[in-house]
Amino acid sequence: MKKFLRFGNILVILLFGLLVFIALEHFNYIPHKSYTDQDFNIKYNSSDTDFDNDGIEDYEDILDGAKEFIAMKPKYKSQYYDGGYPDDGYYVCTDLIWYALKNAGYNFKELIDNDIKNNKENYDIDIIDANIDFRRVRNINTFLEKYALKLTNDVNDYANWQGGDIVVYEDHIGIVSDKRNKKGMSYIIHHDGHHKYEEDGLDRKKVIGHYRFLLENITESEQNVVN
Repeated sequence: MKKFLRFGNILVILLFGLLVFIALEHFNYIPHKSYTDQDFNIKYNSSDTDFDNDGIEDYEDILDGAKEFIAMKPKYKSQYYDGGYPDDGYYVCTDLIWYALKNAGYNFKELIDNDIKNNKENYDIDIIDANIDFRRVRNINTFLEKYALKLTNDVNDYANWQGGDIVVYEDHIGIVSDKRNKKGMSYIIHHDGHHKYEEDGLDRKKVIGHYRFLLENITESEQNVVN
């Protein structure tokens, strides 16, 4: 009987350990080797634009901004702020976008606010609210659908994903990392309060939009450099 109980205790411990391992693997807390474009002979397409004239092209600037954002180890909370921008260290997934674009010189809040004001019929909005509209996934997706370069939503088309791209899901958004998994699929940089900030999770949800920030349809007067 004692041997049976000991065996049962060992079995429980093993099952518990297995569950912990599965949970850690699911949330990507177990380190895996990452790869780069060069490992798969994937060509990086640089931007012809250096909007803030800092000597770094836009896509690299956007990626650097995304990495700067997650380096703050932001906490997660969905909250409304007067003025729009969080001021208490709490952020949601969409805050990564304006923060990263700011690093390339773009005032994304003003860009999207202006477009909503001038083209409200394009957006699923009853009442315009500049304090929150630029932080909603659906509004960002609508804006990017209109003005950015649209790319494949197929996450297995590895060569057409690169660092600095913006990826949109039905209820989430992130920026594509310059890291890749062993198959060549890009990592994602994002903030959802559960998973790692940068991880092998691009295909966790269904992609509804994949964009490269190339605002060819916006006139210079509508673009706003962040000083």
